[in-house]
Amino acid sequence: MPDTIENLLTESRRYPAPAEFAAAANVDAGWYEHAAADPVAFWAEQAARLDWAEPWTSDHRWQAVTIAADGSASVPHAEWFAGGRLNVAVNCVDRHVAAGRGERIAFHFEGEPGDRRSISYRELQAEVARAANALTALGVGQGDRVVVYLPVIPETVIVTLAIARIGAIHSLVFGGFSSEALRFRVEDTGAKLVVTTDGQFRRGAAVAVKDAVDAAVEGIASVEHVLVVRRTGSAVTLREGRDVWWHDIVSTAPDTHEPEYFDAENPLFIIYTSGTTGKPKGLVHSSGGYLTHASWSHWAVFDAKDDDVYWCTADLAWVTAHSYVLYGPLSNGTTSVIYEGTPNTPTPERHFEIIQRYGVTTYYTAPTLVRTLMTWFPEGVPARHDLSTIRLLGSVGEAINPEAWVWFHEHIGGGRAPIVDTWWQSETGAAVMAPLPGVSTLKPGSALRALPGLSTLVVDGEGRRVANGEGGLLVVEGTWPGMARTVWGDPGRYRDSYWLRFAEQGYFFSGDGAKYDDEGDIWLLGRVDDVINVSGHRLSTIEIESALVSHPEVGEAGVAGVRDAITGEAIAAFVIPAGEHPATVEGWAALSDELGERLRAHVSAQIGAVAKPKHLHLVPDLPKTRSGKIMRRLLADIVDGRPLGDTTSLQDEAAPSRIAEIVRAQA
Repeated sequence: MPDTIENLLTESRRYPAPAEFAAAANVDAGWYEHAAADPVAFWAEQAARLDWAEPWTSDHRWQAVTIAADGSASVPHAEWFAGGRLNVAVNCVDRHVAAGRGERIAFHFEGEPGDRRSISYRELQAEVARAANALTALGVGQGDRVVVYLPVIPETVIVTLAIARIGAIHSLVFGGFSSEALRFRVEDTGAKLVVTTDGQFRRGAAVAVKDAVDAAVEGIASVEHVLVVRRTGSAVTLREGRDVWWHDIVSTAPDTHEPEYFDAENPLFIIYTSGTTGKPKGLVHSSGGYLTHASWSHWAVFDAKDDDVYWCTADLAWVTAHSYVLYGPLSNGTTSVIYEGTPNTPTPERHFEIIQRYGVTTYYTAPTLVRTLMTWFPEGVPARHDLSTIRLLGSVGEAINPEAWVWFHEHIGGGRAPIVDTWWQSETGAAVMAPLPGVSTLKPGSALRALPGLSTLVVDGEGRRVANGEGGLLVVEGTWPGMARTVWGDPGRYRDSYWLRFAEQGYFFSGDGAKYDDEGDIWLLGRVDDVINVSGHRLSTIEIESALVSHPEVGEAGVAGVRDAITGEAIAAFVIPAGEHPATVEGWAALSDELGERLRAHVSAQIGAVAKPKHLHLVPDLPKTRSGKIMRRLLADIVDGRPLGDTTSLQDEAAPSRIAEIVRAQA
């Protein structure tokens, strides 16, 4: 079988750290050895980067899963920096003002309609104080849960920091989720307060929101108040005694607030997994350990500098934004950009305009957006846009295809900016694997290896490390400060989901497949359930997608396993073409027939005949979650004729029906 597309590319495409970048990088290669000598001591050093009101009494405690003679298993328990007291919001805002950096811009905000606002750290401190005072007036205190159902606007940042400031627990919910999805999270957390807007701007239109929130909280006894931000001017109904306007209670509150300080293990937030394979899990993250991990990894992985203008494009409700829009950058006093809208509103060039307007130096985004930009701009960024301020690029969310990596590097990074391809999860809290810019030789499509202070392995089903060149299951060895402490209200599920499978070895099971290359670097192969078994051959969806995307006529691809009477499973590929798009369903079917055999032959040449898709459909888009991940199970459902179920987490809920229509036309 021919070698994989990833290895073919890396044999000829390696990118050593640029000498000029390495000379000024925040970290060097010695950090790996230093951290490996004593990982707990290493993380204690990083915790000391923060401001603590009281020092901690214990660096780290860990109670691993133990299996009793009757087969029952204990629940794991971790502590980092317990006994130490700090305030997360003070570390993210107040300390920068106190250090004389209050006039530095914390955020440049760009709204979808074109409204703009730049907020200094001093202004942010006053806004957070007002919100903290207002929350206290509403009866919210330490340990209370607040669900935040807002778009990417300054108020989202402000209220999140205010919740942290008073020791309450926030749970951010994506503003495009359905009323049912919101209700589940409000009920599961037992939220005392829900924060929302009158409406949201989506693709150029003002969409009402408040009625959906009313339906979501109806009958939930824990909800005492709904705090409403006026964003679109949409008409709303306020329930007397429960609902309050932001401008009535927050904007009029005092702009100073005396903070309290909380134990490092005080819960900071609950974040829910996507729920594609069952009821969403509410992962609980701590204050001191999480902030230590998020702050240091932002500083190290993104080589944070005082003059950076940093843009992580994630929605504020996703864990990516928790760590790398909010807590990581703010703890380091960074200037960031936040943007409310979609990348193609009103034109596909919106991101380029924003990069140029604010002089963005670090651009951290998802592979799905990179692949989309490739289809929109196959020849690269239009010459009218100046992206020369970019010095560092980042990738997050799923494995980035090597061809997308190269396009990103050449066209967005100008061939000069290193790419930090990060691997981590909601469960890990912050980055676990990534290149260190200025240190690592980059391989397009590989996250390389674990960061200093962390350890990852690729193992077989028995927990044994697989050989170089082989694939297996990705695990994290040991514990780390940013790890989720439990699943809210269900510690047994936390144990069973992540720690029970490799309890004997003490490994955290990520649920991802991966492989080593010949040099021991790691390549992600997607979720374990994103592996297709064709006649006993286990094939990665990511690997097949990468082969398809390497073809010049392909812009993006999604691959799923579908039922097959002969081989058990067969490969179904859905391809967005790089060229012009047909105007009709019949046109798409004809294009599929025209390109199908060429693309199948290409995959066969790159990977082997066993990886050749049985079903191949040219489509205008793919079903993607709000965080940019392809929902491959929906592609399989379309081919297999199963009901699609809940599609509320999609960027575009109509995408599956358009794809299904094309599939039927080819039948």
